[in-house]
Amino acid sequence: MRDTLQQLFEYRVQQFVANPNQRNTKDFFSKAEQKRETISKRSAEIVKVKASGKILTTADEDDFQQVKYLAHYQYLIKQKGSLYLEEETEERMAKFYRGALIMDEEIHPPLYQEYQHENPPPSEAEPPEPNEERISYQYNRLQAVQYAERWWNSYNPAYKKFENDCTNFISQCLHAGEAPMRGYPNRGTGWWLRSHNWSYSWAVAHSLKMYFGQSKLGLRAKEVSSPDQLTYGDVICYDFEGDGRFNHNTIVTGKDADGMPLVNAHTYNSRMRYWAYEDSSAYTPNIKYKFYAIIDG
Repeated sequence: MRDTLQQLFEYRVQQFVANPNQRNTKDFFSKAEQKRETISKRSAEIVKVKASGKILTTADEDDFQQVKYLAHYQYLIKQKGSLYLEEETEERMAKFYRGALIMDEEIHPPLYQEYQHENPPPSEAEPPEPNEERISYQYNRLQAVQYAERWWNSYNPAYKKFENDCTNFISQCLHAGEAPMRGYPNRGTGWWLRSHNWSYSWAVAHSLKMYFGQSKLGLRAKEVSSPDQLTYGDVICYDFEGDGRFNHNTIVTGKDADGMPLVNAHTYNSRMRYWAYEDSSAYTPNIKYKFYAIIDG
């Protein structure tokens, strides 16, 4: 079984860099094809790939064996004479019959964060701003990015881990950049984390997007019209289906040769990924984005 998985990784690595005319149909790996296509649109190419796997769980039933494993990809990307390293992980499920691989597919993480509290979810309109004095701060972009780089593929034990962890991770990055919390103990107001409690905006993608659009105190952001207007430590919000409910957030940690954002994220754990997510299994043609530049208070 391990040998079969190793062979799987070896031919997949070749799929990312091989000439399409030189690939066998039976070895077709849609992830590689999608990655190559989206990168070529930016006049870039994958010049080297590394892939590794880690078995998470196994289950046996008669002649069948089911294996859940984590795949880690590293792509060395060349664009207009510049090189950068992109990384991502994904959980996959493989099934074997008498040692022969019969199925292998990605396990899609949940798109929506559940409201894990007895209170109802937040409405579309956040409550009026409380009568608080303005909280002064200067956003430390370097520290926010350093945190995003340190924890992109692991989980800081000082914080609660969510099944859908993307917004919790972005909030941690913002807090590492010295953005001030406010609003405790009202979960529908402000942006905060304390002990085993948190605001909706801390952990729920759509709520953080709502908060950015309305906050006039503490952590604040300005919506801009295009991704090239963002810089390190800024945030992008994603509505994959285009239905008005935002379900993912990323933080800008780099720029490509065209000056476009590269981002880090959780749930779909990735670093230095091109901002548009066109190579993601969650992508749809209806995707919508919101671009938020964090502003000093």
